[in-house]
Amino acid sequence: MFFRMIRGAFVRQKGKMAMIALTIALGASLATAMLNVMLDVGDKVNQELKTYGANITVVPKQDAVLEDLYEIEGGDTAAYLREGELGRIKTIFWAFNIVDFSPFLTASAELDGGETVPLVGTWFHHHLETPAGEALDTGVQNLRSWWDITEGEWLDEQAPQSGNAVMLGASLAQRIGAAAGDTLRIRTRNGTEKLTVLGVYEGGGEEDDQIYAPLHLVQRLSGLEGKVSRVEVSALTTPDNELAEKAAKDPSSLTASQYETWYCTAYVSSICYQIQEVITDSIASPVRQVADSEGAILEKTELLMILITILSLAGSALGISNLVTASVMERGAEIGLLKAIGAQDGAVTALVLSEVLLTGLFGAVAGYFAGFGFAQIIGQTVFGSAIDMKPMVIPLVAALVTVVTLAGSVPAVGMLVRLHPAEVLHGR
Repeated sequence: MFFRMIRGAFVRQKGKMAMIALTIALGASLATAMLNVMLDVGDKVNQELKTYGANITVVPKQDAVLEDLYEIEGGDTAAYLREGELGRIKTIFWAFNIVDFSPFLTASAELDGGETVPLVGTWFHHHLETPAGEALDTGVQNLRSWWDITEGEWLDEQAPQSGNAVMLGASLAQRIGAAAGDTLRIRTRNGTEKLTVLGVYEGGGEEDDQIYAPLHLVQRLSGLEGKVSRVEVSALTTPDNELAEKAAKDPSSLTASQYETWYCTAYVSSICYQIQEVITDSIASPVRQVADSEGAILEKTELLMILITILSLAGSALGISNLVTASVMERGAEIGLLKAIGAQDGAVTALVLSEVLLTGLFGAVAGYFAGFGFAQIIGQTVFGSAIDMKPMVIPLVAALVTVVTLAGSVPAVGMLVRLHPAEVLHGR
């Protein structure tokens, strides 16, 4: 009898039930889309932000101490990192979170006109075999992806013609009247060298007044074979919390369980700590402007999606409330008759809620698949990649839809309980 009454309600009020299902489907679809994107957005937002440069800098420990104590750059000291150890960066616990890295070595070069400019040695497109057996290509071509090559092309150390090739900053090239294809003569502590300008770049900072050259060339001209002055690392990180901030100040202050949690989470401080473990006499520190911005952007993005989800579900609850209340009013005579023949308020309430929840089930299933489709549209439009389906979204959406459906039915249930059979059956 109970199921026959439910079936009868669907047949007699199919229009209202369809509207309730549609209302729930709209709320469920938006909730599904936002939750899937929110749970998958962290790495994608981080990946997008990687195009704006490194978020970790590694320098010799001696240079870091001088800078901390005396607020001076340690570039004139005899402290350097070993180029041969850089592959170890890809052997740390969070190796797969290391997107790119590149070493730098800066020397002074005097041009023919007497002007002294920085000569920066680095990897441009460097093929590296790591101790873990992994092969990768890394360098400033990825790390400085925002550079605009105004003339010529990117330098590639693997190309045969790259031996004495360099790239000039746009401001320096304009000042000295040099262009791609020109020959540039410089003087360093080890003598005079002729360089070929392969390209001119515009970076928008102090690098526009510098010469960028292959690392091995600057090492040879400086007499510092196998040495680098700093390494810039671009890594995917998790926004800092209280544990990460405590660990950044003093990892030894953590308990064993806190240390394990911190070490096994991709906080920028834990990645820095692991890099220091594999690079001899080094200090790895986050570029706070970049790291903090990444965390702030990610938190605000997630908060926005949560607010959209809450507002969409609230709108669905209001819609359900109106529709279910209207349904109860239309069925006043039927409900009054049920009460008159002995049905208790609990039984009648269970009947109405069962009808609404069953309708909500159909709406939630349709809304889930529609929402996952919306998530793919968002992923392709904003991030240029698909959004992964997160299994945990299914129970979350089911729970949210149930809560919203029940909350929207509260006014109708209140009206149902207050309904008096005698008044309804007498037309009052």
